[in-house]
Amino acid sequence: MTEQQMRARVRYVIGPDGSPLTIADLPPKDTKRWVIRRKAEVVAAVRGGLLSIEEACDRYKLTVDEFLSWQRSIDKHGLPGLRATKVQDYRD
Repeated sequence: MTEQQMRARVRYVIGPDGSPLTIADLPPKDTKRWVIRRKAEVVAAVRGGLLSIEEACDRYKLTVDEFLSWQRSIDKHGLPGLRATKVQDYRD
């Protein structure tokens, strides 16, 4: 990461529950079980500039398509759209 990128990076963003979210508050890198809250925290971190989409995908071993599907689900259905067990209820 260049010096300019480090200066431009924010220190925290507002998380999905309204509280400050820092890098230390994000889910662990080895997260296997993706509950709604964890997905929403990663999306909030990327949207707020805490992580880039590339950093998030590298950190959590996600594909860009998978991450973008989380964003679309939040935009279209809110946090309940991230529920894996009810995904069929939210599909077009």
